[in-house]
Amino acid sequence: MSSDTDPPRALDYRGAGVLDNTQLGLSALLRWVDKTTAFRREGQPGRRVVDVGYFASVVDIGHGLGLALCTDGVGTKVLIAEMQQDYRTIGIDCVAMNVNDAICVGAEPVSFLDYIAIERATPQVLGEIGEGLHRGAELAGVSIVGGEISQMPDVIRGRAPGGGLDLVGMCAAIVPLDRINLGRDVTPGDVIVGVRSSGMHSNGFTLARKALFDEARLKADQHVDELGGTVGKELLRPTHIYVRPVMDLLNGQRVDLHALVNVTGDGFLNLARVDAPVGFRIDALPEPPPIFDLIQRSGNVPRPEMYRVFNMGIGFCVVVEDRAPTIAAVQQTFASHGFETHVIGRAVADARKRVVLAEEGIVGEGHGFTTA
Repeated sequence: MSSDTDPPRALDYRGAGVLDNTQLGLSALLRWVDKTTAFRREGQPGRRVVDVGYFASVVDIGHGLGLALCTDGVGTKVLIAEMQQDYRTIGIDCVAMNVNDAICVGAEPVSFLDYIAIERATPQVLGEIGEGLHRGAELAGVSIVGGEISQMPDVIRGRAPGGGLDLVGMCAAIVPLDRINLGRDVTPGDVIVGVRSSGMHSNGFTLARKALFDEARLKADQHVDELGGTVGKELLRPTHIYVRPVMDLLNGQRVDLHALVNVTGDGFLNLARVDAPVGFRIDALPEPPPIFDLIQRSGNVPRPEMYRVFNMGIGFCVVVEDRAPTIAAVQQTFASHGFETHVIGRAVADARKRVVLAEEGIVGEGHGFTTA
């Protein structure tokens, strides 16, 4: 039993019910998945040339071209849409979470598929999801070439009867095999240009819901001054889609981008995915959007956990050499598409591939951040 003098409990992702990949036993699945590479022989189309674990996998489809493939969903953000009875933007999120991964290997997204698992389909809900998918496809420059709707009332459950929903997508993208970007060109001294997120994007919603709704007892339709609107409206803010500026840099200006990093789950630890023996020192982050401070206060979430679960205001990173014209080209190109950028740090020599958040006194390695 707790008393009024006890300190508030500290929420983290595991306490909210979400395990990381090592705790899930992902290796047990990959042990079988990796064996399937033997089903396509050397020289056959479809041979995997980028291993599972980067932002997108790539297979050789012949004639010097690779097909980049990735899949992701909206996660428990769908519960916020259900609370608000507003499904118009989660389709944007579905497209964004996939195309933003695909461009990390230097690929141009071309096609998209969606999968909707639903407790009870209605024309209104499906129409609003379709509206968001259309807008996301427009922003990404992809065509939606098919999909699947599965009505599963015995499997999917929502907060209200009939309201259960899951939304998942899959992106196909094209990249010349000799232009696949895995971050191998990153060297110590390279600069990180961080691109502003629109807010939470589509990660960390289980922890956010626990903090805001269970701990702080806020309501989705409640106005919060620091957010400038309701909690639900802020949480439904759609994920930014970064395809157009990245494609401009890769295909138009031919800027030498050493690495492209989508900041999703695991936050800035995504930088450590690059295939180079480097770490990163981040020492000039802009102020995070107010939603993150509200989540932290509401759930008494430790600061290292905030940086592990959320993007904290930076949704994408571009790593380039420390040359003024190159940095300017990146920032000006993103600005021309309406995105705010900041030089937030640089690559450093570190075989352990640590990510140091200098101003926070936090060090990330493996799957987590700790206080230095």
